[in-house]
Amino acid sequence: MVIQNTTTKSNQKSLPKSPTGIQGLDEITGGGLPQGRPTLVCGAAGCGKTLMGIEFLVRGITEYAEPGVFICFEENPQELIQNVTSLGWDLEQLIIDKQLAIDHIQIEPQEIIEAGSYDLEGLFLRISLMVDAVKAKRIVLDTIETLFIGLSNAAVIRAELRRLFHWLKQKGLTAIITGEQGDKTLTRQGLEEYVSDCVIKLDQRIYDELATRRLQIIKYRGSRHGSNEYPFLITDDGISVLPITSVGLEHQVTTERISSGIPRLDTMLGGHGFFRGSSILVTGTAGTGKSTIACHFAAETCRQKQGCLYIALEEAPQQIIRNMRSIGLDLEPYVQQGLLNLQAFRPTTYGLEMHLVNLHHWIRKFKPSTVVIDPMSNMILSGTLNQTKMFFMRLIDFLKAQQITVLLTNLNPGHGLIEQTEIGVSSLMDTWIDLRTSETNGERNRLLYLLKSRGMEHSNQVREFLLTKQGVELVDVYLGQGNVFTGSARIIQEAQEKLAASQRQRLLEQKRRELEYKETLVSTEIYALQAELAADKEEFRILAEQETMNHQNFIQYSQKLA
Repeated sequence: MVIQNTTTKSNQKSLPKSPTGIQGLDEITGGGLPQGRPTLVCGAAGCGKTLMGIEFLVRGITEYAEPGVFICFEENPQELIQNVTSLGWDLEQLIIDKQLAIDHIQIEPQEIIEAGSYDLEGLFLRISLMVDAVKAKRIVLDTIETLFIGLSNAAVIRAELRRLFHWLKQKGLTAIITGEQGDKTLTRQGLEEYVSDCVIKLDQRIYDELATRRLQIIKYRGSRHGSNEYPFLITDDGISVLPITSVGLEHQVTTERISSGIPRLDTMLGGHGFFRGSSILVTGTAGTGKSTIACHFAAETCRQKQGCLYIALEEAPQQIIRNMRSIGLDLEPYVQQGLLNLQAFRPTTYGLEMHLVNLHHWIRKFKPSTVVIDPMSNMILSGTLNQTKMFFMRLIDFLKAQQITVLLTNLNPGHGLIEQTEIGVSSLMDTWIDLRTSETNGERNRLLYLLKSRGMEHSNQVREFLLTKQGVELVDVYLGQGNVFTGSARIIQEAQEKLAASQRQRLLEQKRRELEYKETLVSTEIYALQAELAADKEEFRILAEQETMNHQNFIQYSQKLA
């Protein structure tokens, strides 16, 4: 890894490059197109060659102060200007500011008569004047085949092609030359790719009735470059290329925690909620409340004045807002404040690669703090199991690298193993919340527990998951006599327990009163006995005094008789 990085830096120093400013393209080319050299962009009709050329010039002018020239052989300048106005590019103003020059060279095949030698000296002179007029650093020729249309002499075509590429190098212009794809070759002439320093192939494929544009760097002289096929998207901002191989496992982590929006769930997660930048999976069968937990999480993000990107794959935004109102959660104010970005679409709208490109585009544009995908299991409709797993693996790595917390819901089938997902991404998740239902006494109750939560102390207790008009409420289940009671069974059992406790309390109170009565009774008896004892003592004392007195009288009477 260290050696590769050193090599990259060396290449960047030895080979000057002109950044294109096109999202993702500079990343896979290691900094842009070879400076002062021609690059061939080839592909079939409608794959985006002309647009790439225009964006290369516009961003060169607006972002890198490099004026440019566009030579079109098919479209006239007015059509070209109108075509890119929807992207927000004002080519007319750039022309007025002498930053851009557009020339249309129309070549009619029926007017060409092959006689004598054919050369491009006239073209070179015309281009030189335009380059000097705006002091251009960049140029686009669209498309090269038109120059030689109507000519059949292959030797002449090859010679002039070489001369054209050599002339562009001598002028020091960073050039994009577009070319139509041949039957079995990159270009119709089969020569342009050999004389170009860099070759980019654009392609559009249809798989399962879904079209996806792809880009591939076929060659890049003197520079390391990504060789995979990369999906790209033509958006309102231009071309966006997804560098799928640039993500890895070297992202930064933080100990900052963010709330789930459900206080009791935060308590189960050590009291502080999830780690920021972590991945959270909420699984459960239909109707267990997965979307409700996801919406609480999204609302909490917005309450903290941070952005949340909510990808809904089953419900329309207004339907989600209406449903959440029934449990006291109003999401509409957050949408109006621009904090909640609800994107709803069917997974079958695009292929997986295009979904990934779209997600990257929304994330880069909206810059959310959290992302919710509800439910992720629907994405399997856009590809195979393995492709879907790779899709989420790349997405999660990308989000973690951006310190964006992602919450995914997954619909489990109603049978089989539930501690795994059909896509098989559970091992990628940092926190896993499982929702289940328990059917007893003719009712179905929801249960919630934490299957895992990496890096934090978390509860191993099952909680009953209630949806009330005030939102989500987590309550303790009743555990007793080897059984778990939920719902009305829990309420009945709790009532019975309360009644039994009340009866025990009444018995205790009755016993206490009986003891107090006995204590009073005993005290009274003791008092009476004490009084009786005192009376006896007094009687004894009186008798004793009378006896003493009688004895003294007898002695006195005896003394008188004597």
